[in-house]
This record gives sequence, structure tokens and C-alpha cells, in this order.
Amino acid sequence: MRPLADLIRPDTIEDVVGQKHILGEGKLLRRLAENGHIPNMIFYGPPGTGKTTVANIIANKTDKRLYKLNATNASISDIKDIIKELGSMFSAGGVLLYLDEIQNFNKKQQQSLLKFIENGEITLISSTTENPYFTIFGAILSRSSIFEFKKLEEEDILMGLKRGINILEEYTKKEITYDENALLYMARVANGDLRRGLNNLELAAYSGTDKVIRIDMDLAKECTQTSGFKYDKFGDNHYDTLSAFQKSIRGSDPDAAIHYLARLIKSGDLLSICRRLLVIASEDIGLAYPNGITIVNNCVEAAMKLGFPEARIPLAQAVILLASAPKSNSAMNAINKALRDIDTMDIGDVPLHLKDAHYKGASKLGRGVEYKYPHDYPCNYVKQEYLPEKLKNSIYYEPSNNKMENRFKEHLGNIKGKK
Repeated sequence: MRPLADLIRPDTIEDVVGQKHILGEGKLLRRLAENGHIPNMIFYGPPGTGKTTVANIIANKTDKRLYKLNATNASISDIKDIIKELGSMFSAGGVLLYLDEIQNFNKKQQQSLLKFIENGEITLISSTTENPYFTIFGAILSRSSIFEFKKLEEEDILMGLKRGINILEEYTKKEITYDENALLYMARVANGDLRRGLNNLELAAYSGTDKVIRIDMDLAKECTQTSGFKYDKFGDNHYDTLSAFQKSIRGSDPDAAIHYLARLIKSGDLLSICRRLLVIASEDIGLAYPNGITIVNNCVEAAMKLGFPEARIPLAQAVILLASAPKSNSAMNAINKALRDIDTMDIGDVPLHLKDAHYKGASKLGRGVEYKYPHDYPCNYVKQEYLPEKLKNSIYYEPSNNKMENRFKEHLGNIKGKK
């Protein structure tokens, strides 16, 4: 018997589960599929979201000769075999090439298609689970329309599972009943991947020899084991998660921050978590809580020594501390402004009175002669110019409004107000 995920594959756009943002009534991809005018397209999104199904439906609406390749095991010779068919009686209407997992083709393999895409002899529909802007050759991108397929919602997967039950009953000649909550649980732990949900459903349907199969919560949990959480620490998802992680801490949301920490922990990428926490401690908390980086560094060192699974505990401590702490990016802004001036301005020389004077003859060159030692003055402060002449009116550090920096601001104001 064919796998359920293959048996259930729809033949029309109307029967495709989910993706209403591109396949709903009046949406662009649906209009293209219906009128048969097929441009070069890239389908981008997670597994089990309908990319291959939609490509097949579109291909069947054309008079082009259809070829299918999977870039994980195809080669240049496979492309050459297709090119040989161009212009023959077998491809009089042109060729439509469906190339799955195109990110696995290297630049040279992708370039081999360019000439034929440009002159229209080959229409390319490719799919990828990775961000095409990172993995696909720019010339292919510029000649293709990109459609993003999103993770399916629970209700979409639930609909697919119910359709799957009808098909299984027909093929197995068994009666399949179910608890609604059990089926909803299977939809939830599929984590947006209909194929995974159907595989679990198929497992449940063949789990017994009785003529009637009852899918209750116990059977649903037994067949699913764990959720379909996917994480590629070398892919686009990794950087999206790190971004959400830092933005949640910056936004003072400890619950969201802990959630994204859990995702990162599941990836097993301890180094990326630790590096990002140390950056956040200075970039987003900074001078509002100067001790934050010290505590975070200690938590990071403990995590590195412990390794997973115990490392999760000091990491969680660091995350909750940073998310709950007052925020300031004044230190980052200050150094960024200073670096920008160095890149874009004539910054001039170090003032003579600040130059190194710890060598014989320095005074004859005017080095350090007029320097005033602040500790010789009240409050350890004396007014003198420290910036180069060309930058003497520049202000880089602008205190944020928080308890610690307000104290700094008050202190600087007090000593600089004294003569």
C-alpha cells in the first residue's frame, strides 16, 4: 500500500490544505495555477506544507513535458539528459522542470540551467526548505517569483487528518473512530507538518488487528511520542530564533525569552546561546545594570563547564536576569558614534598635553607639558580638553533614563560644575 501522505495528495488547488495567503480565492499563485501561465517559481517553506503537491497540480495544467529531479541525489548529467530532449517531438510544448531541494545544487549546477530558463525552453519550479536568498544563486533568484509556504495551523492539519481517516477506512477495510481531543492532539504535535501528522495517523491505524480501531488519547500519545519540533542550527531558522531571543530580552519579556532559550537548547548549540547572552548584557542592559555582565559571564562559564542538560539552569538564570533588568544601549550608541566619526571625518591628532611623556626629551617636543593630573584637584577633577581639536564639541555618551545612569549624570554634573 502506498503511504497515506501520498494517497491523500490532492489533485486540485481547492483541495490543498492551508496556504490561503497564496492559494486563497483571488490570490496570485492560485490565479497563475488556474490560467496555466507558469513563470519560473521558487517555493520556500518547511517540510509537509504542500510545496510538492502544488507544484504537481500546476505542472499537470500545462502542455509542457514534466521532469522531476531531487537535488539531493541529482547531478549535472541529469540536467544534460533533460537538455538533450529540448526541441524534440517529446518536448514540443516546452519543458517544465520541478527541482526539489534546490539548495543542494551547487552554484555550477544551478548555473547550468540559466541559458534555458532565460530563453524559455525550460520553466523551473523549485522548492527549498531553506531561505532562498541565502542558498540559491542570485541569477536564478532574479528570474524567479518566490512564494513562501508557511507552517500549517492546527485546524488545517486536523482537516487533513480527518480526510486521511476516510482514505484509511477505504484501504484497510477497517472502521476508524476517534476522540476529537485525541485527533486534535495529533494535529498539535505535528507542529505544522501535515506529512508528519499523517504518518502518525497511519501508525495508529495499523496498530491493531481488530476491525474497529479507536484512536483515543493514549493511542495518540503512543504514536506521536514527541512533537515535530524541527531545528537546523546551520539554517535560517537558527538566526530567526536568535533574533527573537534577543528581542524578547530587550523587550523585557522573560516568558518569551525563556521560550526561545528552550528552542535554542533543543538545538544543542550552547556556544551561540552563550555568545548572544554576553552581547545582550552590554548591548541592551549595559550601564543600566553594570553588574549584569559579570553575573551573566559567571552563568555562561558555569554552563560551558556543565554542558547540557545541566547547562540549561544557569542559562535560564542569566536570561531571566537580563529580561527583568533595566535597559540601556547608551554604551553601544557611544562607541558606534565614535567609530562612525573615525570612518567619516578628519579626526585630527591627539592633543599635545595628552601624548606620552614617559621618555627623555618628550618635554622638548611639547608632549605632556600642560597636562593637569586630576587627582591633584578637588573631587579628582580639573577642566581640560581631552578630545582632539577637530572633535572638541562632540558628544558620544548620552545617558539613558535609568537609576544607575542618572547617578552617573548627577555625579558628572556636580564635579564639572566646580571651579
